[in-house]
Amino acid sequence: MPGYSFLDHTADVLIEARGRTREEALEQAGLAVYEIMTDTSKVRPLTRVDVEVNGFDLYNTIYRWIEQLLVETDADGLVFSVFRVCELSDDGTRLVARVWGERFDPSRHEQRIIVKAMTYSQMEFVQEDGCWKLRFVVDI
Repeated sequence: MPGYSFLDHTADVLIEARGRTREEALEQAGLAVYEIMTDTSKVRPLTRVDVEVNGFDLYNTIYRWIEQLLVETDADGLVFSVFRVCELSDDGTRLVARVWGERFDPSRHEQRIIVKAMTYSQMEFVQEDGCWKLRFVVDI
């Protein structure tokens, strides 16, 4: 059940991330975003980054989670391959996570499409048949 897929979208990328828990779905969402940019199987978990975001509701927290990952990439040239959501508050307004990766190295990492931004477009987070499904669009 855990995983992600890319769904049809006219201009950007629609992601569906799945997990047995909300936290696992959010981890898969992070992985999917970086899989758009590079082959994450080639990204070594050499650098750990601690992430803490607070939102005014669950969707804003999800938005800020992905946005903060992209800020780390823009600021320090990091790409990530391992994602661990350590805490997601019951009301969804606080997320604490650790992510691991390394600096993007064009000699070792495939340059795919750059993800420019997170969006609220088509965002949905639901539980169906014991599986959490998170859908959202990223701007490329």
